[in-house]
Amino acid sequence: MKSYKEIADEIIDNAVISGAVFNQFDQQQTDFIVQKVFEAGFQNRIKLARMAAEETEMGIWQHKVIKNVVGTHLVYESIKNEKTAGVISMDHATGMIEIAQPIGPVFGIIPITNPTATVLFKILIALKSRNPIIISPPRKAPKCCEEAVRICYDAAIAAGAPEDCIQILTETNRELTHAFMIHPKIALILATGGTGLVHAAYSSGNPALGVGPGNVPVFIDQSADIPFAVECILGSKTFDNGTICASEQAIVCENAISKTLVAEFEKKGCYFLSAEQTEKLEKVVFNYEKGIMSGDVVGKTVQHIAALAGISVPDETRLLIARQQNVGKAYPLSQEILAPIIAFYETRDYKSAIKLCIDLNYLGGIGHTACVYSNDEERILEFSQLMNAGRIMVNTPSVQGAVGGIYNNLPTSLTLGCGSGGKNITTENVTARHLINIQRVCRRRNNEKWLAFDQENFLDESLSTSQIIKAYNKNF
Repeated sequence: MKSYKEIADEIIDNAVISGAVFNQFDQQQTDFIVQKVFEAGFQNRIKLARMAAEETEMGIWQHKVIKNVVGTHLVYESIKNEKTAGVISMDHATGMIEIAQPIGPVFGIIPITNPTATVLFKILIALKSRNPIIISPPRKAPKCCEEAVRICYDAAIAAGAPEDCIQILTETNRELTHAFMIHPKIALILATGGTGLVHAAYSSGNPALGVGPGNVPVFIDQSADIPFAVECILGSKTFDNGTICASEQAIVCENAISKTLVAEFEKKGCYFLSAEQTEKLEKVVFNYEKGIMSGDVVGKTVQHIAALAGISVPDETRLLIARQQNVGKAYPLSQEILAPIIAFYETRDYKSAIKLCIDLNYLGGIGHTACVYSNDEERILEFSQLMNAGRIMVNTPSVQGAVGGIYNNLPTSLTLGCGSGGKNITTENVTARHLINIQRVCRRRNNEKWLAFDQENFLDESLSTSQIIKAYNKNF
């Protein structure tokens, strides 16, 4: 029986050979492969969505179809014109030429919440940048991921891609994943998953692009269009039963509009829990031992979650809303819950609302996403400057806005960077351009200031900084 290291060696060596061939492809060849893989993935969007919903028992298959559309069509539209092979820029004035080079084998870790969509997305950006990719599926969703890989690989090979440009692990466990993460021939770990997994990726000794958790606060200002805001939040938070990390987690408003807001939510089929019901809910949605949300409720329906908690709600309920007074680890519903559940806070004034949003942001969603509904530009700007978030959604559904390509010009991505606050390397939406190395060819262009300046001035301690700078700039 092969050891985990031997398994990793064999698969990664195949990827290295594939990458050596792929490195010789030009932009036209690369783009043709990417187009054919996109088309194959898109054509199978419904089949893969059904498989993912059935295998994970999470979310709504129709919504997973849309996720697969985002992971194929919108991602392809976002990257298709990117230059990722050969000369990508040339500046005759500076003499600078930039050349794109692939980085090498990518290890793509897939989350159970968005299995097929993330596989499709990561394969497309890897192929676009001419990198072989090794997919590590979640333990509870191997079949749908394997089918997504098969579809993409068959299309890639038919389009002329090198063998083993896409591979998938047929078994997954912590030890095998670790063997791949620390392997010296892995060029990059593209990690989407829980905090522990992402931390492990960054601690592996190999370059990594990971994402942090989301705990998205939504501030609804007095100037906001309330019916519009409510409809947007519902369409986002209930999408695929709340399984996207950019989904709204807490609504914050001032007392002056709270009654109007509550009435609008209730009108749209939302159920406000009593204090007693909220206490029951907390016990089933949160794993107190691990300090994180319970896997038993992730991506489940309102009705399923209510039954678990022993709560009776109307059959047509779309979203459970729990009034909250405090923020912190002792208050489970102030943290990320990937389910159709949202916290609701009322504050006495605007400043209190902003402070509460900051507290929510720092509790477990630093660097990720924040959302504001307002028609007051000064408040929108102030909110944006105070939030530690890579993406600020303004009058936009958080989920559909954060992934890009629908309501804004963000690069379409299913890997959303959270910056240094979220212990990530970037705040950007990760895409193909993050998977290339750029060579810079620099021709000699003399700096006339430097050549004309007497370098001995730098050694003269009697001269002040202003005197040196004045002399340096003289005659220029």
